[in-house]
Amino acid sequence: MQTILIIEDDTNINNLIAEALRKAGLNSKQAFSGTEGILYLENQKNQPLDLVILDLMLPGLSGNEVLAQIRQKYNIPVIIVSAIDGLNQRLQLLRDGADDYLTKPFELSELIVRVEVLLRRANPQDFVNSKLKYKELVLIPENHKLQINDNDIALTKIEFKILELLMSQPKRIFSKEDIYAYAWDDIFLGEEKTVNVHISNIRKKIKQHTKTEYIETVWGIGFKIAD
Repeated sequence: MQTILIIEDDTNINNLIAEALRKAGLNSKQAFSGTEGILYLENQKNQPLDLVILDLMLPGLSGNEVLAQIRQKYNIPVIIVSAIDGLNQRLQLLRDGADDYLTKPFELSELIVRVEVLLRRANPQDFVNSKLKYKELVLIPENHKLQINDNDIALTKIEFKILELLMSQPKRIFSKEDIYAYAWDDIFLGEEKTVNVHISNIRKKIKQHTKTEYIETVWGIGFKIAD
């Protein structure tokens, strides 16, 4: 199971992130200062870390200093979470080596999807040849195909990623923002119709081979795999 290091001095925010990661099936380590975060990183040989969620305004070493040390010594994705939302500051942090930036306050669901996207980029070998299965559905990453009762269904890249997200956690409801951030790897700007059209296309392809309804609409929230 992949492990995320949270470096955030606000105890409530740190705990909320840790709980959200746990629900998403991810381990976490919690540090409450920049210095403590660096100590975790230095001891990662025994407990390898896969990603860092980093605040900027920290006691001890600042988030900027922690980011600089990470980039000097480690090859780990870093997501900055900060109340600092100036465009120039955000661009500079990305130039300095941050992989993503989320402005406080943020939705935990968006943070989790961004974490999942970066983990996938950093460790693509973890996803190769790993079939996702749910009842009749079998999703095959190496050729972007869906199988239903041994029938191969061709999917577009976006359709594949939407199903991949939904099938990865069948009991979880994903908002349209979650789906867009994962499938398009971009910030959601209210493109509800775009998500709806792709969901509709997936449903049509599935219904050609089974009468079972596999994608459930949860009105006012989003979509999930039907029970």
